[in-house]
Amino acid sequence: MRTSVLQAEQVTVRYGPLLAVDEVSVTAQAGAVTAVLGPNGAGKTSLIESCVGLRRPSSGTIRLLGSRPEDPRVRARTGVMLQSGGLYPTARPLEWLRYLARLYPQSSDPAAMLEQLGLYPGLRTPTRRLSGGQAQRVKLAAALIHRPEVLFLDEPTAGLDPLARHGVLELIREQRTNGVAIVLTTHLLADVEDLADLVVVLAGGRIHASGSIAELTEADRALRFWGPADLHTPSLVESLPAGHQVLEPTPGCYLVQGTVDPEVVAVVAAWCAQHGALAGGLRPGTRSLEDIVRAAAQPVQLKES
Repeated sequence: MRTSVLQAEQVTVRYGPLLAVDEVSVTAQAGAVTAVLGPNGAGKTSLIESCVGLRRPSSGTIRLLGSRPEDPRVRARTGVMLQSGGLYPTARPLEWLRYLARLYPQSSDPAAMLEQLGLYPGLRTPTRRLSGGQAQRVKLAAALIHRPEVLFLDEPTAGLDPLARHGVLELIREQRTNGVAIVLTTHLLADVEDLADLVVVLAGGRIHASGSIAELTEADRALRFWGPADLHTPSLVESLPAGHQVLEPTPGCYLVQGTVDPEVVAVVAAWCAQHGALAGGLRPGTRSLEDIVRAAAQPVQLKES
């Protein structure tokens, strides 16, 4: 059973009359990735800053590793990678990581950490002149150098090329396997689909949706595919296990309703191949994660009080 590392309850953040976070409750567990999503202005940054002790919420309670986030003992066990900041501008990457490593009783090898992230440890460029992708990887290394128990990552793969992104995602998976609790914010939904155990979607400072990807998209109860309009779907229904039905909610878009398992996917793929449908477009769920985030992005008036 996973251990709850972060418990944020009824957290509210105000900026004068503006209510940026409105009674939001979020948890994060050891060995799991919690993704916090939402459009710009949804309250993600204010919530994360409160959870790591950089901002004091107007109301609500936050317990991180059993104590207050600003407790120095908690901060020593927490890794934070924000979108801005986190690098000393005139230091070279290896110099900066070595300095940070000396601040903690235990740490990873700085050179090995850079190599794992695809950066040459002997790189002599100061951090202020690194490319965006290089700076992102150095910031991630800085967040991980002291082997934290909980890790907050804000847009960790922004600006990375495909190879570098793959390396960062592998490192995040490794941290999860090692029991680290990870809280991730990103606009790259492919990263969320790759990593997240729990998704929290914010809109207008409140929780718009919350659950696993399967729960949010109903991935275990429906299968969607595309093909020519008005396909003769009764033959597909006959091939499927009892209790399944096939709908065409919009022309050319088909929805197989019922339990989704490998047998059902195989039957639908074979039928698609016979009828000129796009088997490659098979997608579990009645809606995608993008559909959910787009719905949350509809104009929301932030409250004033």
